[in-house]
Amino acid sequence: MTGVQGELRDRIVGSTAHVYVSKSTGGIVDYEADVAKLRQLPQVTGAAPVVSGPAMIAGSGRQGFITLKGIVPRFEQSVTRVAQSMQSGAIEDLEPREGEMAGIVIGDKLARRLGAFFGDTVEVVTPHGPITPFGGTPGIRRLKVVGVFKLGLLEFDEAYGFVHLDVAKRLLDKDHLDAIELRVDDLFQARQVAESVPEHLGPEYTAQDWAGMKQSLFSALALEKLAISITIGLIVMVAALNIISSLILLVMEKTRDIAILKTLGSSAASIRRIFIFQGLVIGLIGTIGGAVLGTLVVLLADRYKLVRLPVVDVYEFSYVPFRLEPLDFITVVSSSVVICFLATIYPARQAAKLDPAQALRYQ
Repeated sequence: MTGVQGELRDRIVGSTAHVYVSKSTGGIVDYEADVAKLRQLPQVTGAAPVVSGPAMIAGSGRQGFITLKGIVPRFEQSVTRVAQSMQSGAIEDLEPREGEMAGIVIGDKLARRLGAFFGDTVEVVTPHGPITPFGGTPGIRRLKVVGVFKLGLLEFDEAYGFVHLDVAKRLLDKDHLDAIELRVDDLFQARQVAESVPEHLGPEYTAQDWAGMKQSLFSALALEKLAISITIGLIVMVAALNIISSLILLVMEKTRDIAILKTLGSSAASIRRIFIFQGLVIGLIGTIGGAVLGTLVVLLADRYKLVRLPVVDVYEFSYVPFRLEPLDFITVVSSSVVICFLATIYPARQAAKLDPAQALRYQ
């Protein structure tokens, strides 16, 4: 679960920004000034303006709905991994050129569904078009596919199209930005950066971090991990019951020996320590053996991709990634040892309370 959660997080934060900054009044108009200010914030490594809206795309007789995202290529490269995920073309080709058709970059799944690839032409239809005497009409524009990307998330690869910011403004009939995307050097500090944005830009600015936007997804993953932890805990409890029963049987078998030790002067505390030590030895051997075996399984399963996934339509995982976190390792091992220790207390107390006279009466 740690590997799956980490893989999902890496793909999501690679496809989207760490922080989204928006303005509650009037929208963001002078984005270059705001981008320059946001770049000066501690831990911020990139900032990019964005305009987005719904649209319909058609090509080769097929059509589908997409989210149209207007970007400035030189800024977007510092925020997301779209530029590094290009399978054909380049994101820089979105820059408008005199006398040439405007370009669009689409995901590989969308390209296959439309039958439109690098160099082909598609039609993009938006709800906002020219005003006629009969009212508003949809906006229709032909765009050239200048690139195809693959980010590894169905949400983007099948339903996103990137165009230049100026093209998106005209298609979506917007004169201001929807947001400014930020990337930070430590994604776990994104919330602190988001909270500091209003202090630097003003109270009319609001910011939201990636964890808050994907909270439901990561909450579900955390719940699954908790359920697995409870299951493992129950398995360890069953093993602890085996230790308890083994020690109780051992006390019954060694009743005469315990009585002789007490007759020779051994204290109840020393008898108790003997059985606690024996139980701990059993627990330590099992825990260490299990930890070594588990670590080997994790390393081999991740290296050789042993657990394959037949269904890869959602997140495109071809195999289950395994990741061993030091904190998880320490928590599991220490918890197992503690449970084994607790399992020795009752049998050890029973052995310590043994009355030598009663034990040797019929010997």
